[in-house]
Parts: sequence; C-alpha cells; structure tokens
Amino acid sequence: MQYASSIEEKRTNPIDMVLVEDDPMVMAVNEGFIKRIKGFSIISTARTGQDAVKLIQSLRPRLVILDIYLPDLDGIQVLKEIRRQGIPSDVIMITAAQDVSTVQDVLRFGVVDYIIKPFKFERIQAALNNYQSYSDQLQDRGEMNQEDLDRLIKIQTMGEVESNRSRDGLPKGLREITLQKVFHLLKEKQISLSAEEVAEGVGLARVTARRYLEYLEKNGKIYLETQYGSVGRPINKYTVSI
Repeated sequence: MQYASSIEEKRTNPIDMVLVEDDPMVMAVNEGFIKRIKGFSIISTARTGQDAVKLIQSLRPRLVILDIYLPDLDGIQVLKEIRRQGIPSDVIMITAAQDVSTVQDVLRFGVVDYIIKPFKFERIQAALNNYQSYSDQLQDRGEMNQEDLDRLIKIQTMGEVESNRSRDGLPKGLREITLQKVFHLLKEKQISLSAEEVAEGVGLARVTARRYLEYLEKNGKIYLETQYGSVGRPINKYTVSI
C-alpha cells in the first residue's frame, strides 16, 4: 500500500456535501456525525427527492449523502436522474434498504459506498475517510498510469468487512480501512501521539492500535520517537513521516 505522501495538506477547501434525508431526527444525527469529521462541509440539505435533484443540479457538490426512502422520488430515481444529467457528484447511500436488488441497482449507478441504517459513527467516519483518500489520489492529476489507477480502484472499492487474510498483504487481523483511520488521525493531528492516544482517537484497544502503528512504522509511513520524562518509563510517540 502507498500513501499520497506528495499531498501535503492540500485540503485547504473542505469537500462540499448535500444531505438528503426525509426524517428530521435522522438528518440531525447525520449532520452531527459529519460535523465531527474534518475536511467536509454540509452546504445544503433536502428532504424530498425533487428538492434533492434541484439542489444537486444547481450546487453540483462533490459528495451527496442520499437516502432511498423519500416521500416523492426515491433515492434510486434521484441517483439515476443526476447520472442522466451528467452531474459529476459522488454519492454515498445511507438507507435502511437491504434487499439485494436495491443494492445491485445503486452499485450499477456508481455509488462510492452504501451504509445500512442504523449505523455507528465509526462507519460513516470510515466511509468519509475512505472517500477523502480516494479524492486525494485524483488531486492535481492530468493523467494516471496503471499503478496509480490500480491504487485508486482499490481505495474506491474498499469495504468495511475484509477477510482475515488481507488481499493487500496486510498481516492477519489488520484491516485496510482501520489502517487508513489510524494514518489519517496522525496526519490530521500533526503532532506525536502515543498508542493510547491513537486508540482513543480511533476507537480501538490499545494493543490493537499498537499493532497498526508498528506496521505503519515498519513500512516507513510514520516514525517512532521515544520521549523521556523526569519520572516514570519513557513513552513511545508516533508521527507521520514527511
């Protein structure tokens, strides 16, 4: 796995988003979750399919969070319409729909992720971090070679559930999506963090966080420094390699 090390804090402008959800309480929860994640800005919301199409058509956001069950046009109709119009907005579905035919329909129209309600904060955080990585790979590129394209497709299609034997060659028990979360936390903080601080920030057990940190350090993505205090044992801290 390679990280976009050449992308040094280029996220001066957050990724603009439109949220489409008919339930006011769910909308509030989604907004609260997203506001906790750096690098994203909700520029508008819609509670009907028709309003969603109009907003997306006029604002052309980079990302749309879209529900399926809406009072007029459903989310699949909205998705098909914005694709028909050639609007270059990416879409993450957040919905209670779980039937295979619905999942197949939305995947055929190019959603970048599909989140089933109810979900925890960590799931949408992982989806947005994954999308951010995907966007990073496309920044300032006029063309892409095969290696770049393979890496881009891997990021775009990365799922929440992976097998114990990673397709990407990770040690057993490590997951690509969690590895990204650990790396993004260190990159966003821009300060040295201990395994305990990383565990708290990502929502892992300390021993699990340490495994991810050791893997990243071994592969040169982060570096380890030992800090000595006046009393007690030294503390290992980790920082993103520049």
